[in-house]
Amino acid sequence: MSGLSSTPDLIISLLLGAIGAGYFLYGRKQSNLVSMLSGVGLMLFPMFVSNPWIMAGVGVVLLVLPFKVSL
Repeated sequence: MSGLSSTPDLIISLLLGAIGAGYFLYGRKQSNLVSMLSGVGLMLFPMFVSNPWIMAGVGVVLLVLPFKVSL
């Protein structure tokens, strides 16, 4: 596991985690599996990635995913 070693890592991780919590709560309330899984992904994946560019790229994909995929 990689640690949050710089300020951009910490800021991006905090922002994505907060948005992920919102996605998870919205998905749970609306019974939307894609939003819940996207929220969990947004909260957990920053713990395993240390490159801020990769973190931002994967974060954008997970942010857009609930709008493009509906189950």
